[in-house]
Amino acid sequence: MDDVCEGKDFTFPKQEEKILDFWSQIDAFHTQLALTKDKPEYIFYDGPPFATGLPHYGHILAGTIKDIVTRYHSMTGHHVTRRFGWDCHGLPVENEIDKKLGIKKREDVLKLGIDKYNEECRSIVTRYVTEWETVITRTGRWIDFKNDYKTMDLKFMESVWWVFAQLYAKNLVYKGFKVMPYSTGCKTPLSNFEAGQNYKDVSDPEVFMTFPVVGDPHGASFVAWTTTPWTLPSNLALCINDNFTYVKVRNKYSGKVYIVAESRLSAIHNPKEKPKEAVVNMLEKFSGTSLVGTKYEPLFNYFMELSDTAFRVVADNYVTDDSGTGVVHCAPAFGEDDFRVCIENQIISKDKLIVAVDDDGCFTEKITDFSGCYIKHADKDIIEAVKAKGRLVKSGAFTHSYPYCWRSDTPLIYRAVPSWFVRVELLKEQLLENNKQTYWVPDFVKDKRFHNWLENARDWAISRSRFWGTPLPLWISEDEKEIVVIDSVAKLEKLSGVKVFDLHRHNIDHITIKSDSGRVLRRVDDVFDCWFESGSMPYAYIHYPFENVELFEKNFPGHFVAEGLDQTRGWFYTLMVLATALFGKPAFRNLICNGLVLAEDGKKMSKSLKNYPSPMEVINDYGADALRLYLINSPVVRAEPLRFKKEGVYGVVRDVFLPWYNAYRFLVQNAKRLEIEGLAPFVPIDQATLLKSSNVLDQWINSATQSLVHFVRQEMDGYRLYTVVPYLLKFLDNLTNIYVRFNRKRLKGRSGEEDCRIALSTLYNVLLLSCKVMAPFTPFFTEVLYQNMRKVCNGSEESIHYCSFPTEEGKRGDRIEQSVSRMMTIIDLARNIRERHNKPLKAPLREMVIVHPDADFLDDINGKLKEYVLEELNVRSLVPCNDTLKYASLRAEPEFSVLGKRLGKSMGIVAKEVKAMSQEEILAFENAGEVTIANHCLKLTDIKVLVLLWTSKIVNRIQKLRKKVALEPTDMVEVYFESLDDEKSISQRVLHSQETYIRDAIGSHLLPHSLMPEHAIWTLLGLADILCFINMKIVDSIEQQPAVEVVLEFLFDLLSSLQD
Repeated sequence: MDDVCEGKDFTFPKQEEKILDFWSQIDAFHTQLALTKDKPEYIFYDGPPFATGLPHYGHILAGTIKDIVTRYHSMTGHHVTRRFGWDCHGLPVENEIDKKLGIKKREDVLKLGIDKYNEECRSIVTRYVTEWETVITRTGRWIDFKNDYKTMDLKFMESVWWVFAQLYAKNLVYKGFKVMPYSTGCKTPLSNFEAGQNYKDVSDPEVFMTFPVVGDPHGASFVAWTTTPWTLPSNLALCINDNFTYVKVRNKYSGKVYIVAESRLSAIHNPKEKPKEAVVNMLEKFSGTSLVGTKYEPLFNYFMELSDTAFRVVADNYVTDDSGTGVVHCAPAFGEDDFRVCIENQIISKDKLIVAVDDDGCFTEKITDFSGCYIKHADKDIIEAVKAKGRLVKSGAFTHSYPYCWRSDTPLIYRAVPSWFVRVELLKEQLLENNKQTYWVPDFVKDKRFHNWLENARDWAISRSRFWGTPLPLWISEDEKEIVVIDSVAKLEKLSGVKVFDLHRHNIDHITIKSDSGRVLRRVDDVFDCWFESGSMPYAYIHYPFENVELFEKNFPGHFVAEGLDQTRGWFYTLMVLATALFGKPAFRNLICNGLVLAEDGKKMSKSLKNYPSPMEVINDYGADALRLYLINSPVVRAEPLRFKKEGVYGVVRDVFLPWYNAYRFLVQNAKRLEIEGLAPFVPIDQATLLKSSNVLDQWINSATQSLVHFVRQEMDGYRLYTVVPYLLKFLDNLTNIYVRFNRKRLKGRSGEEDCRIALSTLYNVLLLSCKVMAPFTPFFTEVLYQNMRKVCNGSEESIHYCSFPTEEGKRGDRIEQSVSRMMTIIDLARNIRERHNKPLKAPLREMVIVHPDADFLDDINGKLKEYVLEELNVRSLVPCNDTLKYASLRAEPEFSVLGKRLGKSMGIVAKEVKAMSQEEILAFENAGEVTIANHCLKLTDIKVLVLLWTSKIVNRIQKLRKKVALEPTDMVEVYFESLDDEKSISQRVLHSQETYIRDAIGSHLLPHSLMPEHAIWTLLGLADILCFINMKIVDSIEQQPAVEVVLEFLFDLLSSLQD
């Protein structure tokens, strides 16, 4: 092995760059794929990002998760194809071109030409591909950029056509209107998921207006309320709640008669009038049901042709009394509930709906008074028109949370749009069942968030009236009675006689098909929602069913996907819907869902605010491995948010990589020392021989390494990446602070050459195995160590990433691992007690008693581990003791927070009996794990067992005595003590060692009984056969003198830490 520099001189980022060059020279990724080509397939679906922006921490996080999982499965004997994908179509691209070309309306695109517009879109799709490849490669992710897939490729688009054709053949596709969130800025409907991404608190106009009742003897009018005055010209109905009570009232000052819900009467008070108590006279009360069917006079006359069915009162429970008047104005083209209620009550029909607002958000010619006006700009004019008609009750401003388009930042409207739909509601039960067949980390996202989303799933509008996307493969006659669905390029070429080289609109819109009846069929204008394309990814990225049929059908559902929490309503959802519709299966088997990476201040990362460091800055400072471990060792891998801190990445370097490197450096230095001393070069002893080592720490570290292998395999098979780093930290701490520290003499050859080579070989083997275990997590650092370590091992693989993932070899020694862990706890406790009592380690102690109920542990600590404890703590001898009750007593207390609700009135009786449990009963309970009290079975979680030291008992007895004689807390008393023990020196040492604690607790010194005056009150504090102590004495070169007794503090700490 080559010499290595000190840790402070080791530059992680520069070493990583050298490894990148090495991987490039040996074509490491493709070599690994070739080496595993005959292995079972592990299918990973990589969700396609847009390439119109640069990668951020969210992409790096998801990419790291994907890389770790796929590297792991490659090392465990699978062939894992990893192809990068690009989402090329849809609004993100069109939005940029609209800004670039100054396009405001749909007509602008048509004037420019769809061909020119689409080619402009194509030109920017791969704008940042080079930057993406640079960043992703630098993070250590192995993925194929050369053999990538793009949603704009002809093969991908052809498979999307096939998916749609299958749905259509299953009668899962229909055309209809749907009220959807609509962006007038982007001129397209949005999914509910997209609509929820950008809410703002805004002030909108609120208007109360009248709708006169036809033929009412009092001339009464319904009063309705709206915050969208622009919808009033399209009013076709009023909706009430038939469970409410409504009232007819007369305004004393205006004489006008209004009908509103009784609970909302106060809403129509005009602040300009006198106090509301005196404003109205009650004329009549009636149920909501009695109003259903009542006709009223429309506010505007734009839809008078619908008078036979429209302009009447209907009822529905969506009307609430927490705002408004209990009377809702319905414009079915601009409200989801409005649309549903008007369809259910035959106000309109789906195929005869008139939408009086165009794609740009302007009124059509149907609304003659406001034609061509943008709807939001028309609000003031519409309010003035209502006022001019004498129909305005009052108006004002209303502040509420309102959705905005997340791309154009313009207010969304709800608008009925003609669309092609997938019947998701028919698939709901099967979707819920398929969801149960999948495994998610964390599982609450699957069981709560995703389940709830599926449970409330609605039919999915999959078409968009846009230009840059996969066109719908529907050729339709002018009367829409003949439809041909194209499922392949070959079918289109056959039916049309036209050679097809690209499937975008400008290359196929001109193609016509002659039907069997001789009619000319033309393609519909719409393109697919890009979510439909990404949901088709499992089939389209391998051009199924036109290619790779066996590969797909043998390995579907895919094994693994991973993306952010927001994809529960996006990609995860569309994957599940399409797989269920096509094959009756989920699209994936295992899923990791990550949370959001936020700036350090908890806000969204923002380029304009500059509130986060760039990824490349962090990588150049600390390395990609450190960033990878920082991300996966955080709440973000459990779908919780992470506040990104650059200092946290440095913390990984300090706490993980430097100790790891120093252990490796210590190995290399001492292996090289053998040659310097003229001995044979270091060659590691084989593992089988090492497992027979008689050295207890060799046995322990070998077992601990096998436990590391077992744990990481177990957690990776469960996709719990976040548990690995804490375990690795503990392992590295044990390796450096126990094995290397306690074995320095052996490793440096002071116990003989043979023993030195065994110790060095053990350390070599541990480091090599731990590198292989951690290779998926830290691909660079493990490669650095491996490349040097493999120089002394013949027949090793060229790269650590070609190695198989370690399997457990031999039997793990649970007992020795537990004993060493307990030994370290004892050492830490003893060090702390020395510090508290100013007893430095250089001052030897004669004796230390170790109390623990486990006889095996006491055998180990007084046997093969004894020398390490004595040397580390500078103690002359150890005394084991397995009777913990010699130093303390046990008391049982009920867990009120757990038992209270469960036991109810029985709680008092149970609590009394629990507190009365004897020492023997408590011990029996702890051994059995349960006890029956007052006919209630109590478990270990229902009762807490307290360990009471006898010093505390003395203080408690004194405090009770103060209370018994009615002393106030401020009363000063003198306390005298007499021991009734046979061996009085024991209690004297207790009182001496705990003098400060007792004095602080009772507010005075304990005085000898011999000084007690005759009138003093006394109580027994007998300690016979109870107190036994660690007899600790400082050994001085001149004389021996007693040390401060610290047994009680030690015992308390020991019992708390070693209860297992």
